Amino acid sequence: MTEGQEAAAQAVEAAAEAAGNWARAGRHAGIAGAAIGVVAAGAAAGVAIERMTVGRGMRRRARLALDAAGPYGTLRGTPGAAIAEDGTELYYEVDEVGPEPGRPEKDDRTGRSAKNGRNGKGDRSAKPVRGKEARAAQEAQGGLRKRLTAALGRRSAAPTVVFSHGYCLSQDSWHFQRSALRGTVRTVHWDQRSHGRSSRGHGQIDGTEEVTIDLLGRDLKAVLDAAVPEGPIVLVGHSMGGMTVMALADQFPEFVAERVVGVALIGTSAGRLSEVTYGLPSMGMKAFHWLAPGVLKALGWQHEIAERGRRATADLFAGLVKRYSFGTPDKVDPGIARFGERLIEATPIDVVAEFFPAFAVHDKTEALVAYDAVPALVLAGESDLITPADHSRSIAEVLPDAELVCVPGAGHLVMLERPELVNDHLVSLVERASAAARSSRHARA
Repeated sequence: MTEGQEAAAQAVEAAAEAAGNWARAGRHAGIAGAAIGVVAAGAAAGVAIERMTVGRGMRRRARLALDAAGPYGTLRGTPGAAIAEDGTELYYEVDEVGPEPGRPEKDDRTGRSAKNGRNGKGDRSAKPVRGKEARAAQEAQGGLRKRLTAALGRRSAAPTVVFSHGYCLSQDSWHFQRSALRGTVRTVHWDQRSHGRSSRGHGQIDGTEEVTIDLLGRDLKAVLDAAVPEGPIVLVGHSMGGMTVMALADQFPEFVAERVVGVALIGTSAGRLSEVTYGLPSMGMKAFHWLAPGVLKALGWQHEIAERGRRATADLFAGLVKRYSFGTPDKVDPGIARFGERLIEATPIDVVAEFFPAFAVHDKTEALVAYDAVPALVLAGESDLITPADHSRSIAEVLPDAELVCVPGAGHLVMLERPELVNDHLVSLVERASAAARSSRHARA
């Protein structure tokens, strides 16, 4: 046997072992278990090909290098905690207005190094980036800050911008938007229950309550009560975070009417998620929607085995993350792509399973009218395979005065893929919201 053949045989054997881990996780799930076996076989093939061409040690070193290449996810603010109705601790951070908005974290609230945190594996502060591109980015950010300062003024009560992140992400997914706004406008970034630095949902641990989008809306209300007890609010939500913002309006319309002066719904949906194809052919789409809940439930039951399988098929996982996160994955900065991968892989498989069923029954179209009276931004990537741009167009039909932006070539994580564009539209929203809030106060005076 030649050296190449031996390497190929070892790769196939190792990949098959990884596939076995996934298959064992679904053994008790009937048809769903069979589906896991099919997915595992595909994973084995992908991993085998990868391992035939690039050694495991080289791939691992590449990931570590990318983890250390950028400061993504290292921005930290003043920590706080809100308590949800079931006792779950919801972690949030506040960036206040000021000349020194803070430094990258050295230790999180548990006293562990950031590189060992749940969503911060390998986070490190990067050396300053030099070059024309970096200078252009800094100049653009400076321009955004000047615009905000002029729009907010000094006499009026400026709004607090509250960011809600998406499924299998954390508050760190707003890294570029946080960097652009910090020090100029007060912002709040929070982690959804069982995500990031927030606690596991108590109702889910003891089995007394399933995750629903309505529950997440009530979680957001708890965070707002704790972190923004007074003053105007601009709500920003991505994907599941956008659905959370809709659920807030559905359950607390009076609060929204009194306090919310602007809303941004980014890469999200008001319903009909069971119709999403995920870029699959018709039969594949139907099979996915039929089998996925059972598959994920099986993986949740056997989460330790499933996590080993996920780690063993890390190369395939990285490819899937890039495909479903970015519209043009071959053009995304490798450091940003790795950052997105790290955010998603930090979400335990049983948490993935707990949240997934909530999306099939999500329908908040009627709740959107609560935001019709305030400036709104509806933004999506045209190549989003998870919450397609047509869902944003449907939202804009309910909010006819909203600014609708569909970004050509961008995917689901549009705020990471096209940060400058998203930042620019967010600043415009805050400008419009601040002006509308001032006009409203003058009219009432």
